[in-house]
Amino acid sequence: MNELKIKRAYEACDEQDGYRILVDRLWPRGIKKENARLDLWAKEIAPMNELRKWFGHDLDKFEEFSKRYIAELEANPQKDEFLNLVKEKLQSGHVTLVYGAKDQEHNNAVILKKWILGQI
Repeated sequence: MNELKIKRAYEACDEQDGYRILVDRLWPRGIKKENARLDLWAKEIAPMNELRKWFGHDLDKFEEFSKRYIAELEANPQKDEFLNLVKEKLQSGHVTLVYGAKDQEHNNAVILKKWILGQI
């Protein structure tokens, strides 16, 4: 069965990644576009700038950040198109949500993956 994965933008790409989607609003520092090997940059599905700045990767705010980001996703007019794309791509291979944050457990990609799996 095909898998929805998450991976830091700074980790090496490999064939097991499948369809790669950058899910950050900002481009990861120091990464050249040709080296990122992305299929899509879904900045419209990333947390809004105000929420991203408010969170500031403060672990004490992560639970509230999760709630606010999910509320943003639910209200996002592009969510259905994004979900349909992910579903379609998962039918033929893996999908990897790519993010730039250093913290691998407390970031928007972790929240987004859980949200997507609850929707499909």
